[in-house]
Amino acid sequence: MLRLKTRPQFQAAMAGGIVSRTAHFALHRLLLADAPPSTGPGSPTEPQALFSRGGSPGGVWLGAMVPKRWARRAVTRNTIKRQIYAVGAGYEARLAPAAHVVRLRSGFDRRQFVSATSEPLRLAVRTELQQLFSRAAAGAGAP
Repeated sequence: MLRLKTRPQFQAAMAGGIVSRTAHFALHRLLLADAPPSTGPGSPTEPQALFSRGGSPGGVWLGAMVPKRWARRAVTRNTIKRQIYAVGAGYEARLAPAAHVVRLRSGFDRRQFVSATSEPLRLAVRTELQQLFSRAAAGAGAP
């Protein structure tokens, strides 16, 4: 699985639309075959150029967006990102060749999850991410 690294990659993937959603996460996907041309300063004419490796676009790309607004502590943001990449790697074979972005869209209740890296928080995040990716892999990920 390849990771999204640049801002244009994240922007292009998020422009593809939401394919799956849970209480705390949203999964955006841009199918590389259906990518519309991007315009603007500094952007390539074809989004496939953003996601090409060795000259040919393809593969499964994954990025994680965990805003400070929803996860204040850096240790919590990093823990959630690690979970996103770990669960995403498990679903790589079942996902379409596309650019995916998992976005945290609401915060976890700090009264319920007191510690920034508690085992209950990790379990809750992992369970929700598995639901998110399984819906997207099944194609039944209508928002």
